[in-house]
Amino acid sequence: MTDENNLTEDAEIIYIPDDEGNEEAFEVIMRFELDDGTDRKYLMVVPAEEDTEEEQEVFAFRYEEENEEIKLFPIEEQEEWDMVEETFNTLIGEFDEAETDGGSKGQ
Repeated sequence: MTDENNLTEDAEIIYIPDDEGNEEAFEVIMRFELDDGTDRKYLMVVPAEEDTEEEQEVFAFRYEEENEEIKLFPIEEQEEWDMVEETFNTLIGEFDEAETDGGSKGQ
């Protein structure tokens, strides 16, 4: 049983309007909260319709959930962006490490 299959089958798609009001599909690749006591939640998304073989641009947003609706907020402060980027890189590093080690490390 691998997590790889679950990631592709259960992809979460959200729609974000562009500057012209056209909704574009994005795949949520990660959700997390920072351990800074603020209870802020973040999600990382990539365009859903791009070729997954090539490197994709990752977009980050702070979000709040209200009645099953997600409200996105841009990350505008450099300090906040640095924390989000560091957390994302750490989590991706742990995911890649677990994937290459077969998930056996630390168990």
